[in-house]
Amino acid sequence: MSFEEDDRVVLHDEHSEFDGETGTVSQTMESMFGDVTYTISFDDGQEAGVPEDDLEAAAADDADDE
Repeated sequence: MSFEEDDRVVLHDEHSEFDGETGTVSQTMESMFGDVTYTISFDDGQEAGVPEDDLEAAAADDADDE
């Protein structure tokens, strides 16, 4: 599943301080090999270079939790 800017997503990366948090896609970047990575903005910062495999679409009610 690909994501667009302003999509709400949950990050799953045990090496990130934002693991398990819901954020917003603020930028998409495509490498010369066709791989897409994302920059995700959170309340306390952002995570850049996130591969699609580390993201899942946030549930509609996640926005109400914040």
